[in-house]
Amino acid sequence: MDVRIYYQDTDCGNVVYYGNYLRYFEQGRTHWLEQQGLSVKAFMDAGTLFAVVRAEVFYRSPARYGETLSIATRLTEMRAASFTFAHEIREKTSGRLVVEGGARLATVDLQGKLTKLPKALRERLAKAMGAD
Repeated sequence: MDVRIYYQDTDCGNVVYYGNYLRYFEQGRTHWLEQQGLSVKAFMDAGTLFAVVRAEVFYRSPARYGETLSIATRLTEMRAASFTFAHEIREKTSGRLVVEGGARLATVDLQGKLTKLPKALRERLAKAMGAD
């Protein structure tokens, strides 16, 4: 998925504010799940929430106002109650690596208690991992 960098995304040096990459990762994960036919909203409505329990960001080069970033997301691991994504963000025109990282998400109920991945989610994630 592509994301255009706007002025609001940058710091006083017109470089993307470092915390925004976590937001871009979130957008990439949501887009990836939707591409697999999975709706985050549908899981929320059914009482299953996704909580980020670990995130890593490795900054490789600065992205600046006006550039377009391409976000690549893939599923790397699935456990009984969590799943892990890897993210790579590149400047679209040059292909320059900007950021790479990952995030582990745990499934929790509406009270925040850890729960196993719902069967429908496990099946879709397993299928998607096999396709990567």
